[in-house]
Amino acid sequence: MATTTIFSWNVNGIRASYKKGFNSWLEEISPDIMCIQETKAQEEQLSPEILKIKGYRSYFTSPQKKGYSGVAIYSKFEPISVEFSLGVEEFDNEGRMITLEFNDFYLSNVYFPNGKSSKERLKYKLDFYNSFLEYITKINFKKPVIFCGDVNTAHREIDLARPKQNEDKSGFLPVEREWIDKIIEEGYIDTFRLFNSEPGNYTWWDLKTRARDRNVGWRIDYFFVNSQLKDNIKNAYIMPEVNGSDHCPIGLDVQGLIK
Repeated sequence: MATTTIFSWNVNGIRASYKKGFNSWLEEISPDIMCIQETKAQEEQLSPEILKIKGYRSYFTSPQKKGYSGVAIYSKFEPISVEFSLGVEEFDNEGRMITLEFNDFYLSNVYFPNGKSSKERLKYKLDFYNSFLEYITKINFKKPVIFCGDVNTAHREIDLARPKQNEDKSGFLPVEREWIDKIIEEGYIDTFRLFNSEPGNYTWWDLKTRARDRNVGWRIDYFFVNSQLKDNIKNAYIMPEVNGSDHCPIGLDVQGLIK
């Protein structure tokens, strides 16, 4: 039974990532599907080398605001359909989601909002959370859902280096963490925790304080899989050795979904 490898990475600017060797890394590692968040570029700003990588079909969505947000997927497999909309204009304007439909599942790549800058942005983040849950609940009636990306929230104390110092900050607020609880209650699995229950596993580190050197980080990037697909999950992992962004890539190996 074939195994499909899916990676997810907030690259913090796809043009900057390209200059740091993203294409070479992707060609060497060669996942079946590569999901990217925070591209910070419109398609017309991207070079042919970024838009088309050998062996991959590519899908991009961009925000109205230049240099901000944006997600992309490179896939070796052609999907049945591609969706770029949550159906809510204020969210779709920020280019935060792409969903690929395959024969046996949906894959959503999402860059969830950051709520740190203001009360208004925190409300926007929570509203986005709820709209996305409504969206995947709807499509899951058709076939199971895998979603990945930068969720911008650490779920439990084990998921960040300094929980007590951050309990009143967006990214670790009770109301944000409760949404992840709700996702799990709705039948989604935090795949990394199926294979690793240890502390010290993070996906984001503050660049200004050189936190990565000391591994003072947060696990805010996830693969969630509907429990219908639990038996298909063969591995889930974090790749902190891969540089090029303030985030590192994460990976998921699933078996028997794409034939």
